[in-house]
Amino acid sequence: MKSNFYIPGLVLAIIFIGCDGTSDTASKIKIGCAAPLTGDQATIGIDMCNGVELAILQANDLAAQMTPGATGIEFAISRQDDQHNPAQAVNVAKKFVSEPAVLAVVGHFNSSCTKPSSAVYNEAGLVQITPASTNPELSKQGFATFFRTAATDDVQGPKGAVFAVKKLGIKKIYVIDDKTTYGKGLADEFEKEARKLGAEILGHEGITQGDKDFTPLLTKVKPLAPDLIYYGGIYPEGALLLRQARSLDVKAAFMGGDGIATPVFIKLATPEIAEGTYATMVGGDMHQVPAAASFIRDYEAKFGVLGQWSAYGFDSANVLIQSIQKAATQDRPAVLKSIREIPKFQGITGDIVFDAKGDNQNQFIGIFQVKNGKLAYIGSAE
Repeated sequence: MKSNFYIPGLVLAIIFIGCDGTSDTASKIKIGCAAPLTGDQATIGIDMCNGVELAILQANDLAAQMTPGATGIEFAISRQDDQHNPAQAVNVAKKFVSEPAVLAVVGHFNSSCTKPSSAVYNEAGLVQITPASTNPELSKQGFATFFRTAATDDVQGPKGAVFAVKKLGIKKIYVIDDKTTYGKGLADEFEKEARKLGAEILGHEGITQGDKDFTPLLTKVKPLAPDLIYYGGIYPEGALLLRQARSLDVKAAFMGGDGIATPVFIKLATPEIAEGTYATMVGGDMHQVPAAASFIRDYEAKFGVLGQWSAYGFDSANVLIQSIQKAATQDRPAVLKSIREIPKFQGITGDIVFDAKGDNQNQFIGIFQVKNGKLAYIGSAE
């Protein structure tokens, strides 16, 4: 007899797997979170994975409320440290692939880590959503398992250039990147658009992550008297670069992408030196989003101050949770099919709509500036 009674996705998953004999009361569906969890980029990785964990905790709480006393599947997070190292990222991906309980992965943070690991996930049919890897080439690899919630650098870079040239009136720019997939890709996109807008590019050079002394490069930059130094890279080197520029009395304004859009950059550079720095960021100020109010309250109650990437980790995990619930089976191909069938996911970072390549069609970029020692949201980039 056909019933019209609707069984919510997660409850259906519990029933389906429990009756299959593949589960007991300790069974858990795992969602991986891969990011730098130690070292100089640990803050952003931990913030991202905290967002994932909160989504999982909330899903489990909701399931318990819907089915009091039920036993069966729960979600769990599996955090893995890729050390922002591409080789380690591949090792992490292989570890996730080898665990049958892992049905999807949120990660990685760095584009240089996402690029090689995405091939591992694709070969295994394991769904991957990156909340933060913004290099546009990642989705052009043609991997069916690849998705991302963040905007891409071929949007972020040009919008940053438009802001610098048209809004700030910048005419002479020196571009520096950290030679990574993310940093160089972002800087190249910024430079191309700045040139189109008529700005003079005085030079473009790369530094290496982990380096500590940038004075030889900055000594060369100083006599060129740029209006702006644009930096494509992450905050540890970005903060050092700015500090050393100011110690040499280089007066150029300083701007970067989402890699420096974090309070940690301000702390490392010192609030006084960081003052006035501009950064583009995937998304805007979550504190100004009414739909994010309860998320922020719950997040800060458990983990402390909200991180710049926490909301994107949260939304990415919730997309996966919904997909797994809809699939109603502990089967990776079914999860992939399910995520492909989501027409639109209403997240706290905005609507998430995946195109055929797995990119989010919502390509929102915000502009931030360091004011009085804090990142202040200026508004949407044009």
